[in-house]
Amino acid sequence: MPITEDPEPPPGLALAWGLPVKTTRLGRKPSQSVEQIVGAAVELADADGFGALSMPRIAQRLGLTANAIYRYVKSRDELLVLVAEAAWGTAPDLASGAGDWRDAAEVWTRAMIDRCDVHPWLCDLPVRGAPVTPNLLDWTEAILKVLTGAGLTPTEALRCAFVLDGYARQIGGMRRDLRYSTATPAQSDTMTRFLLPRLRERGHSVLASMMDGNEYTDDVVDDDVTFGLDRILDGIGVLVAAKRAATRADSGGPNIRLS
Repeated sequence: MPITEDPEPPPGLALAWGLPVKTTRLGRKPSQSVEQIVGAAVELADADGFGALSMPRIAQRLGLTANAIYRYVKSRDELLVLVAEAAWGTAPDLASGAGDWRDAAEVWTRAMIDRCDVHPWLCDLPVRGAPVTPNLLDWTEAILKVLTGAGLTPTEALRCAFVLDGYARQIGGMRRDLRYSTATPAQSDTMTRFLLPRLRERGHSVLASMMDGNEYTDDVVDDDVTFGLDRILDGIGVLVAAKRAATRADSGGPNIRLS
């Protein structure tokens, strides 16, 4: 039977796990490290957005030639894996917090939203599949332990985590877009004077009432985030309650409803 070598891991995976990477590049001793390259990339993206994550711009920031940066990372795809790992950072500690699964799930989701506020370009990073790097796996394991601890199966927990992850990214993206928007705010006097009579003409009584009462706004405030998150957690709570009731029924115990 012929001996076959293991296929090369996807771009950035070995570096993300701190494993040695084979290289055929010769020349002078590197003046930078992979960590410095990634740090410069994160700083550049924080300052100028996702579009700034180009190999030439990062090389220029570090005083390297365009070709020299490839001594550290093989491609932009590899770089994006590493900057995502760095920017998401350490997962929140849910095990030591007081409260139940719902409290922990809220902490986890809000921590994701906070990360997107710190690094708004995270919302622009392409999602290439399930998490496979250390920090992202830590984030995933943290919420899975909470939800499986509440009685969900691992598959159910992962599906719920997917919903929470999507909500956090959506809120992060909306906040980012509004923060940098140059459009006239919907609640401004100019927009109100323009829209209010037109809304009434079209029979949009609910919208007209909200705009007249200054309730129709562009802002995504904490109350908005809480309202949406509560609705998601209510839905997960229904699933958790059903699983617990089924477990009690299977065990022959009393089916006691707890408020």
